[in-house]
Amino acid sequence: MLKEILDKAVYEVAGLEAGTRFADAVNFFIYDSIKIFLLLFFMILLIGFLRTYISGGRIKAALSGRRAGVGNLFAAMFGAVTPFCSCSSIPVFIGFLKTGVPRGVAFSFLITSPLINEYLVVLMAGTFGLKITLLYILSGISIGVFAGMLLGRMDIERYLVKSDAWGRDTLEETAYKTLRHRFNFGCLEAANITKRIWVWILFGVGIGALIHGYVPQEAIEKMIGAGGILTVPIAVLVGIPIYTNCAAVVPVAVVLFQKGVPLGTALAFMMASSALSLPEAVILRGVMKLELILIFFTIVGVSIIAIGYLFNALQVLI
Repeated sequence: MLKEILDKAVYEVAGLEAGTRFADAVNFFIYDSIKIFLLLFFMILLIGFLRTYISGGRIKAALSGRRAGVGNLFAAMFGAVTPFCSCSSIPVFIGFLKTGVPRGVAFSFLITSPLINEYLVVLMAGTFGLKITLLYILSGISIGVFAGMLLGRMDIERYLVKSDAWGRDTLEETAYKTLRHRFNFGCLEAANITKRIWVWILFGVGIGALIHGYVPQEAIEKMIGAGGILTVPIAVLVGIPIYTNCAAVVPVAVVLFQKGVPLGTALAFMMASSALSLPEAVILRGVMKLELILIFFTIVGVSIIAIGYLFNALQVLI
C-alpha cells in the first residue's frame, strides 16, 4: 500500500522518470525512511512498555552469583533489549562494575547492547527477513557470552581504573502504578530514541539510496573479488573507525548485500561499526587502561570475523 502510494507520488506527481538512477534513488530513500520510522516508533513503544515490568534490582540479582556462563547469558540478553549504541551503553556497564557484578558478565552486556536492540531487529526483519534476523540475534548473543566469559577468566582487574567519577548507577528502581504510566514510558522512550537517531537513519538510508541508484553491481562484485579470502576482516577493520548507530548502517548493509556482497561480509561490517568504535574506546579510557581496551576490541573483532565467515559459508542454506 505504502509502496504504491510513494511510487505514484515520485513518478507521477513529482514527474521523475521511472528507471532512471536519480528517480530510483529518491524512491528508495523516501520509502525506506518512512517505513523505518513507523516500524521504529511503534516497536520501541511496545518493548518499552514491556520493559517496565522488569526492575533494576531484579536484573542485578540475576547477573550475580550464577554458574559460569549463566550470568553472561542473562547480561547478553539484557543488552539485547536495551536501546543503546556502543557509547551510551557504557554508563550501564559502569553501573554494573560499581554494584559488584562480575567483570566478564558486565562485558557481556557492553558487547551485546549495541550489537542487538529492538530497532535493529525491526530494521533487519523488514529488510533481511526473519530467518537472517534470528540468526543474527543468536550470533550477537553468542559473541557477548563467549567474549564476556573469556574476559572474565582473564586477569583484567589490574587494568580497571577505580574511580568514584564513574557516575551513578543507571538501573534505578522506578514504580509504575498504572498501565497508563507504563504506556507513557513506552511513548517517551520511543520518542526519545527516534529523536536521538533520526539523523542517523536518514544518513544511512541516504547512503543506501546512493548505492542503490548509482553503484553498479559489477563495481561491488569487483571490489569484493579484490578482497578475496580477506574480505571479512577488511570489512571489520573498515567498520571499527566508523562511529554510527546500527539504524544508520543497516540500510547500507542491505544494499551492499543486494549488490552482491556476501551476507557474512555485510553483517560483519554492520556488527563492527555498531559494537566497536573509536569514540567508545575514548570513553572507556576513563574506566580501563589502554591494554584492556585493545584486548576487548581484539576479542570482539575476531569473534565478529568468525561470525562473518560462518554466515558466508552458510549463505547458500539461508
